[in-house]
Amino acid sequence: MEIELLYFELCPHYETALKNLQEVIREKKLDVPVKVVKIRDDREAIENRFIGSPTIRINGRDIEPGAPEKEDFSMRCRLYLEGGEVMEFPSKNMIRRAIEDAI
Repeated sequence: MEIELLYFELCPHYETALKNLQEVIREKKLDVPVKVVKIRDDREAIENRFIGSPTIRINGRDIEPGAPEKEDFSMRCRLYLEGGEVMEFPSKNMIRRAIEDAI
């Protein structure tokens, strides 16, 4: 399993996303490193199909349902929708579901 967290430097939420991700990995007793990818500019955003910070991918697939259809790649903060609530980082539940789907 490959897990990536993509972010840009000024993102105020990537550290919380990384913390949630690491907690779920520990909870699931997985021995999987997280590849942390810093996106530096719009060119890298396009090359990495980066739809905002923070982004978590498991085996190359974004953890948010519907995200693969998005093509507005840029350096910006990202919002997540879960259960009718807008969040600035993915919840542990969203991360957990994505990991379980990948297993």
